Amino acid sequence: MTSTASSGTAASATVPSGIARVTAVQTYDIRFPTSRELDGSDAMNPDPDYSAAYVVLRTDSPDGHEGHGFSFTIGRGNEIQVAAIEALRPHLLGRPLDALCADPGSLNRDLTGDSQLRWLGPEKGVMHMAIGAVMNAVWDLAAKRAERPLWQLLAEADPAWLASQIDFRYITDALTPDEALDMLRRGKDGAADRIRNLHERGYPAYTTSPGWLGYSDQKLTRLATEAVADGFTQIKLKVGADLDDDLRRMRTARSAVGDGIRIAVDANQRWNVDEAIRWTRALSPYDPYWIEEPTSPDDVLGHAAIRRAVAPVQVATGEHVQNRIVFKQLLQAGAIDVLQIDAARVGGVNENLAILLLAAKFDVPVCPHAGGVGLCELVQHLSMFDYVALTGTTENRVIEYVDHLHENFLDPVTLRDGHYLPPTAPGFSAAMRPETLTEFLFPGGTCWATPEASQNGAGA
Repeated sequence: MTSTASSGTAASATVPSGIARVTAVQTYDIRFPTSRELDGSDAMNPDPDYSAAYVVLRTDSPDGHEGHGFSFTIGRGNEIQVAAIEALRPHLLGRPLDALCADPGSLNRDLTGDSQLRWLGPEKGVMHMAIGAVMNAVWDLAAKRAERPLWQLLAEADPAWLASQIDFRYITDALTPDEALDMLRRGKDGAADRIRNLHERGYPAYTTSPGWLGYSDQKLTRLATEAVADGFTQIKLKVGADLDDDLRRMRTARSAVGDGIRIAVDANQRWNVDEAIRWTRALSPYDPYWIEEPTSPDDVLGHAAIRRAVAPVQVATGEHVQNRIVFKQLLQAGAIDVLQIDAARVGGVNENLAILLLAAKFDVPVCPHAGGVGLCELVQHLSMFDYVALTGTTENRVIEYVDHLHENFLDPVTLRDGHYLPPTAPGFSAAMRPETLTEFLFPGGTCWATPEASQNGAGA
């Protein structure tokens, strides 16, 4: 079958009867025109169109369950991410569901170990994000078949089985399988009480919605004030384009929220090390809680130098860290105060389990990145597992929240008083609404169908 990545494509397999299998892998290039209102704008990405390279694993299971996953991008190049997902199709078609859901780690090892595809990484970049999309779709399928939301499936899992899902290659100098198993076993103590608390109170959130770089001071003030009224105790501002503008915006935000609300700032990798130190010190009179992505996410020693120089302002990074090995080094070097996992950047749930365990071993709080289409929906599950069955705490831990695009999902996030409420529907909360696929498919969806939209669209 000839496929066109931008039009929603599938390939199918003829499989023996009697055993439920993956029968088709369907991909979609989904793009939202967020650049029109400057939603998501920052110093490095002034005009993002939030996008998803979206994959659905079709099956012939009698229960009708499917697996949904995606990689997040910001527009042009999303078709490349779709193509990378399609390159993994041979590993999926015909795969028996019982074996796949009983041991997702077996597929993860096959994907990261493919000798030819591995050359395109290894375990980094577009190919690794494609593996993450597929693995997240598998976990979505497994949770649906278990009739559990993913966070609960992970929290209730046998510690030995959960440890078996983790690839410990290259990280045993920081975390051994025995240490991980011991941590997971200890995490079971008191889990039932924490589940009750999660349902009653939820998991703390912070919001970036007031702080996009393209917003006016008036819009910043209004949204920051509304955030505090909605129960958020932390907001975040994008910085890094112009120091005078950043000082004014920080002053405006601090005036709007008062001294009792944390204000994090995010440079989105804009600076060299010396610039990051100088800029962060200039902002320090307004009490920034953390400086996020102050320099290249690959620069472990640079982060360590910045952290030493700007304390007590904390250093946070992670949304663009490419794999568990770099996270290991950031922790070993004492380079970060806050670790920010991303549900769709690394190799999916399996690798994020390794990263959560590394953070717990080094006693560094995890505050996930979740700005972007669907990222809030996914990463809430990982943080809730971490709280219930690993670290047992939400102290100094918050999940990022942005207030747009949730309506495109069948199981959107629910917030109350600045807290994420735990999902109750089975799965990973990754499934998009069918009408979203019709409207925002690029370039043929109704959103992109007009000549003006096509000319100014993400793929232009």
